[in-house]
Amino acid sequence: MKSRWDESAAQPLNGDPLKLRVYTSRLLGQETDLVLHGGGNTSVKATVTNFFGDEEEVLYVKGSGWDLATIEAPGFAPVRLSVLQRLAELEQLTDSEMVTQQRAAMLNPNAPNPSVEAILHAIIPSKFVDHTHADAVVTLTNNPTGEKRIREVYGDSVLLIPYVMPGFILARKIRELTQGVDWSQYKGMVLMNHGIFSFADEARTAYENMIELVTQAEEYLQAQNAIAFSESASQADWLTLAKIRQHVSQATGAPMLAQLDQRPEAVGFANLENVGAIATRGPITPDHVIRTKAIPVVIDRDPDAAVTAFADNYRQYFERNTDGGLTQLDPAPRWAVWPGYGTIAFDRTVKASTIITDIIEHTRRAIQMGEVLGGWQALDEKSLFEMEYWELEQAKLAKKKSTSEFGGKIALVTGAASGIGKACAESLHQQGAAVVGFDLNPDVGEILNGKGLVGIQGDVTDEDAVKGAIASTIQHFGGLDILVSNAGIFPPGQTLDSLDAEIWEKSLAINLASQRALLRHAIPFLRHGIDPTILFIASRNVLAPGPGAAAYSVAKAGLTQLARIAALELAPDIRVNILHPDCVYDTGIWTDEVLASRAERYGISVDEYKSRNLLKQPVSSQEVAQLVCTMASKVFAKTTGAQVPIDGGSDRVI
Repeated sequence: MKSRWDESAAQPLNGDPLKLRVYTSRLLGQETDLVLHGGGNTSVKATVTNFFGDEEEVLYVKGSGWDLATIEAPGFAPVRLSVLQRLAELEQLTDSEMVTQQRAAMLNPNAPNPSVEAILHAIIPSKFVDHTHADAVVTLTNNPTGEKRIREVYGDSVLLIPYVMPGFILARKIRELTQGVDWSQYKGMVLMNHGIFSFADEARTAYENMIELVTQAEEYLQAQNAIAFSESASQADWLTLAKIRQHVSQATGAPMLAQLDQRPEAVGFANLENVGAIATRGPITPDHVIRTKAIPVVIDRDPDAAVTAFADNYRQYFERNTDGGLTQLDPAPRWAVWPGYGTIAFDRTVKASTIITDIIEHTRRAIQMGEVLGGWQALDEKSLFEMEYWELEQAKLAKKKSTSEFGGKIALVTGAASGIGKACAESLHQQGAAVVGFDLNPDVGEILNGKGLVGIQGDVTDEDAVKGAIASTIQHFGGLDILVSNAGIFPPGQTLDSLDAEIWEKSLAINLASQRALLRHAIPFLRHGIDPTILFIASRNVLAPGPGAAAYSVAKAGLTQLARIAALELAPDIRVNILHPDCVYDTGIWTDEVLASRAERYGISVDEYKSRNLLKQPVSSQEVAQLVCTMASKVFAKTTGAQVPIDGGSDRVI
């Protein structure tokens, strides 16, 4: 591992310990082999002037919820150093009381909660303290001969601490073990099965001590020929992935995304002959258990049976370890090993499942390196349980678990690059869904481009492209729950005696025939969705057609009939409903030319045409999208086959 220290960037920060602390914290956070998604913490001791003008010693320590890779000065909680040091002298202190006292000792009540390891940082006498969960180090400690190997690597340059659960008891234990110790003779401290500390009075020295210590561990692994990872080519079975995701969601009691990692290294790990044994020994560091649970599910030929067995085993694990006063978490897995296909991360948001994917990647590597060293060995079950059900971690988890209406849901929207389709895709995404938008527009990938929002270019009249869009939806997110069939065109107005055959056929192909292919290929996946629903965007013209719009009105009427039949055939598994918009003039089909043509057909002005509904109000794409979201929600859970107008009121329909 190379030092990222840049003297030209650091030199202007000299004299401001907090700015230097931010700088080196970010250097650490940029190394994923050191820090994963909020893991690790850093601190600096400084003298500040308080409200009364008195000088006071404080510990600026990383606050809860901040990531070292992007942390700013407000991410460090300023805590009175003397209070933390006095807390370390107590014989006993509950975790909740520790949090209370640490907050009470902060100079800024608006700062984030100090790290649960703030007391430990306080008793280390060095000014700068860095703590990471370096992969190379925890790989060595997760080994039957871990202590021996750590001594081989570091000799007497580090303190070696047996595993103790983080928080007050860890700080107290280290205080006991280091009474009379000259900290200046050490570059760092290794906590077995947990991570590594480095420290110094200079920011650069503390940082580069960390880099040096981790590099020594990496070089040791390299010398043992341990840094080699199996790779294999992946297979594709999207329907089974949708089934896996359905079973996990049912076990969780809520919709879950399923992010499949098909990279060669993921597939190679899943294909290891003994993967079922080595992958289920525990995480590389106990902090990960909060996100990943202790072990993954291994998927065999029967996903339902595998997930059911995992859930049953989790309940037994809980009963073995609970003290009777705990509430069991959901028993569903958070990641899976799928031989032949790769590894899968499960969670309710793309952000969370991506974090789990990253943790899995580092876990896979550490496990394989550990096996080369003589055996991968994680913490014992009881210790992992204590971490998973630790009140402080559960409190943090509860804050992150609030999800919106469609959290964990997966949607596919056609015609999604503009107008109603774009509004639907964005509204569903804003309400928590992972969304794929499919459109002929080659810019759809840029128009719909965000975490959990993906644009795919293709023609709805090309059946292979439709199949590909559905497959991509499953590949990205693991399943399909909401299908919004919106793609369509509004052909030029022509009366029947002059209706062009090409225009007629094109309207039927896009507005009707393409929907048949969409249904055919989407239904098998929707059957494995969570409260699956299909929403067809039809038209007010179905109920009240106008002259000169035969190509459009007939196709939309056929689409409505297709949707009605789908509602009959797919019940009770899949809800199917129809929206009939009108007066939606902010869409691509309503060009100035089309508006002028339609107004002329009725013998009125364009303004009169646009306000011809009973409420004298145009309907926006966003308003249609809001209705789509409502009809996809639990509000319409007991409605299927319905035709709902959103047209400002049409006297001809009424």
